[in-house]
Amino acid sequence: RLIAALRDDNRRREDIRAALREIGDVDRMVGRLGVQRTTPRELRALADSLLRLPPLRDALRGLHAAPADALADHLEGLDEPANLLHEALAADAPLAMREGGIFRDGYHEELDRLRAISRDGASWLSEYQARESERTGIPSLKVGFNRVFGYYIEITNAHRQRVPDDYVRKQTLKNAERYITDELKRYESEVLSAESRANELEYDMFVSLRDRLMPYIPRLQQAAGALAAVDVLAGWAELSLRRGFCRPEFVETPLLEIEAGRHPVLDATLEKNFVPNDAQLAAPGATGQESPDRAVSVAETAEPSDPPPRETSAPLPSLALITGPNMAGKSTYIRQVALLTLLAHCGCWVPARRMRLGLVDRIFTRVGASDELARGQSTFMVEMLETANILHNASPRSLVILDEIGRGTSTFDGLSLAWAITEYLARRVRCRTLFATHYHELTELGDSDHGLEEVANLNVAVREYEDQIVFLHRIVPGAADRSYGLHVAKLAGVPREVLDRANTVLNELEKTFDRESRRPVLAAMQRRRKRQLRLFEEPEELIVRALREMNVDEVDPAQAAERLRKWRAMLSES
Repeated sequence: RLIAALRDDNRRREDIRAALREIGDVDRMVGRLGVQRTTPRELRALADSLLRLPPLRDALRGLHAAPADALADHLEGLDEPANLLHEALAADAPLAMREGGIFRDGYHEELDRLRAISRDGASWLSEYQARESERTGIPSLKVGFNRVFGYYIEITNAHRQRVPDDYVRKQTLKNAERYITDELKRYESEVLSAESRANELEYDMFVSLRDRLMPYIPRLQQAAGALAAVDVLAGWAELSLRRGFCRPEFVETPLLEIEAGRHPVLDATLEKNFVPNDAQLAAPGATGQESPDRAVSVAETAEPSDPPPRETSAPLPSLALITGPNMAGKSTYIRQVALLTLLAHCGCWVPARRMRLGLVDRIFTRVGASDELARGQSTFMVEMLETANILHNASPRSLVILDEIGRGTSTFDGLSLAWAITEYLARRVRCRTLFATHYHELTELGDSDHGLEEVANLNVAVREYEDQIVFLHRIVPGAADRSYGLHVAKLAGVPREVLDRANTVLNELEKTFDRESRRPVLAAMQRRRKRQLRLFEEPEELIVRALREMNVDEVDPAQAAERLRKWRAMLSES
């Protein structure tokens, strides 16, 4: 609601963002204050930030939204510490606490006096010299300083007879004498110690000021959290307007429907060149419809120019197998769906035309390739450890994205693992899953005739032109039959001789291992096992038992033919 309110009120959104730009990292400053490691400059920045809260509160209350009012309430009650810091600390307070310059002039009387001594020493000496010259009648009298004797009064020998009795001789030179007085000695003592005394006094004052702020820490932390929330929400509102995001709609059933979704990062970098895609998943039993009393109204979330939402009563798959060429966008697509789901749960609007989803308890990912050499774990071992974690901990409310499971071992080992993992997620865990793979044999699990009802096939569309391919980056229903690996190798600059040889080997392999001749029947068997248990024996078991009990010598050809027709009919019906 707050993002919608910020989107609708341009003036207050700009006021809020302008105020936030003038506010520092309050959370960090308060954290350092709590452990007594804050610096004078940080406390001055905290004061400046707190003084900018009133206009921010007014802008939030002007949105007339309950969440905005709640955030504004968390920014109340900080005027006293703000004024305390502002009145005490200098505008250019230093980083160090023992080098002075922390407090304003006029804030502390004794500090002002010590600063005046240190700052106005030259003028005092000039006045003192003029006064003593007039009192003694010695026009050449001079006040000086050196490191050995400190401050002194120098009188030439020609005026030695005019030296007053209160002058004490300190040093004799060839043509002059140097003297000191009690007043000059006192001034010397004050001047030489004034700066260090002022710095020490300022340090003690700063520690006292810091201690006075301690009772305000809980309220300051609350304000820091509210500022962070306002900053994030205002940024999301601005982003959603600039990039055309939509408000996600949450429903009770474990759905995941995205229309024209876009990757939040690539959409910003590629802009109009990015190809949006849809996604439709649901746990078994959920459909694309939701009762009005259980879902947020689409009219409240959609933009006026959006088309009406699609509704279908057909069951949606819980697991989508995504095949297609390398570089076509499979990994981008599955990560995009996970990112949009995460953004929606954070409260952010999402880069899509429309998004409807049920709550997701956790997002599990198995993407990329990495090893743990220090732990003695290979790339495949890391892959299996992460996959095992998913299989043990995913729930029907989870979202799982898998990218090429099983590629780190032999073909048959990898295929068998990928096959079993797919079945387990689809039938046991029953969570929303996106599985990108180059094992085209897996697509039998999504076959409408022989596969599992919970599994659907998707592929990334490409177009072939002569010996080139064009990536359309569009996700479409159905399975891909090629990965176009040689085409990608050509794009990467692999030598022509290698490509020609690879093409020859590929043709030989395709002839030897014709896919149709070795089509797995595991999916059909798995689909058959899924049916409700029969009250009687399976047809295969009946036929085998009948054959074992049959006395072949007592069966004539006509009876044998009749039994064969009967058994064939039983198998066809099953």
